[in-house]
Amino acid sequence: MKGAARLRISRREGFNAAHQLSDPGLSEGENVRLYGKCVNLHGHNYVLEVVVSGAINPTTGYLMDLKRLKDLMVDQIIQHVDHRNLNTDVPWLRDRIPTAENLALAFWERLHPHLLEGSLQRVRVYETEKNWAECSEGD
Repeated sequence: MKGAARLRISRREGFNAAHQLSDPGLSEGENVRLYGKCVNLHGHNYVLEVVVSGAINPTTGYLMDLKRLKDLMVDQIIQHVDHRNLNTDVPWLRDRIPTAENLALAFWERLHPHLLEGSLQRVRVYETEKNWAECSEGD
C-alpha cells in the first residue's frame, strides 16, 4: 500500500449564548458602522464541530473514543459558554470581541493542549446555519 490513509473523526455539540459585537475602544457610532445591528445584545444557537485525525488503535478499533471527545468539548468549552453572555460571563473570552472567528480560535486554544500533538485538525463554529468560522492547524 502506498502511504497510510489518514483517518478523521468529528463530533458536533450545540450551545446557546448571547453576545454583542462591540469594541470598547471605539465610539458607539464607529461600532454601529462596523457591526450594524450585531452591536446590540442578541443570541445564537451555536454548533461547535471538532475534527481529530490519527491512526486507529488496533486494540479498540477507535481513532479516539467519541465519548471522550464529547466530554473534552463539554468540559473545556460548552459548560462555560452555554446559556451565557459571551462578553461578560466567560473569563477566557473577556478580552476578545466574540465573533465566530474569535470563538473558533479560543475554542482551538482550549482543546489543543488536551489532545495528542497534531491530532486536532479543525474547530468550526457555526453561528447560524449559513455562517461559520474555522480554525485549523497551520492557518
